[in-house]
Amino acid sequence: MNKLIIATAVASLGALALPMAAQAQASLAEQQVNALEGLAGKQPTARRSGAKGLCASGHFTGHADARALTSASVFNGDKVPVIARFSVGGGNPKGTDKAKSVRGLALSFTAANGEVWQMANISAPIFFVKSPEDFVTFVKVRSADPATGKPDPEKLKAFNEAHPETLLQGAYVAKQPVPASYGALNYWGVNAFELNDARGQSRFVRWQFVPEAGVLGLSEEQLKDLPNDFLADELRARVAKAPVGFEFKLQLAEPGDNLLDPTQAWPDSRKLVSAGRLVIDKVEAMAGGDCDRITFNPLITPKGIKPSADPVLNARAAAYGVSLGRRLSETAN
Repeated sequence: MNKLIIATAVASLGALALPMAAQAQASLAEQQVNALEGLAGKQPTARRSGAKGLCASGHFTGHADARALTSASVFNGDKVPVIARFSVGGGNPKGTDKAKSVRGLALSFTAANGEVWQMANISAPIFFVKSPEDFVTFVKVRSADPATGKPDPEKLKAFNEAHPETLLQGAYVAKQPVPASYGALNYWGVNAFELNDARGQSRFVRWQFVPEAGVLGLSEEQLKDLPNDFLADELRARVAKAPVGFEFKLQLAEPGDNLLDPTQAWPDSRKLVSAGRLVIDKVEAMAGGDCDRITFNPLITPKGIKPSADPVLNARAAAYGVSLGRRLSETAN
């Protein structure tokens, strides 16, 4: 019980450490988590989003070009230990890997000086809502009406018409093939962050992880012969043969780029800086592992990296804390 109390307190620390305005989001965080539970149904001990996944580990090595942009210790050129969690979008831990949905790559870096950097990346260059309030409604209108067992088509239509930006991510994903591997897929950080260098100068960026193996998708014919849970076994087999590498790239914002709306991608013409290399060299035999104790809260950053004022980004800590608290309570019971 003591471990549960401590873990729950740690889970809430991200929200409690924020200004009073963020603490006022506690009710909104509850609404977000409740909405996810309403969409996927009760899934005790599972994450409320990205419920299906597996844990892995490896290291990250920063490049010199990144050190010109930020003083963050993770870019000093040393190998930084990393815990990674790959996931399938949605709140069902038994969902199929054959779905056309986003995949996730959540990371936790621990530098030699003890600084921690956490992030949550997805296999789409944009998010599906631009505010935490829209998140709640987006999920609710897609949840089944108890009377019919299906979403209310009129409510869904009205929301989509009032918020056309919420359809952009789905349209992007629909055009992509089902991923063949967690290790052969692009992942983006869809929120903006501020980098500060040793001279105190700053630059806003978004980032992406590009697979060294290239992007691999599956045809409908290939999917027929695969089980619903092929992604975990595929990654284990891939890493057993050789470590899986990703190039970490920073996309540099220019004046006029929207720093607050993750539903808007920045132009492809924006400069990309090769900032490091992520290597995954171990995959857990089971779904759990060290990932279970990590929220992958993207507001946890080292000195030299700051979150932007993006409201979706800043609402994550409270919601992650609520979700973890519930998971821990369910596990204890």
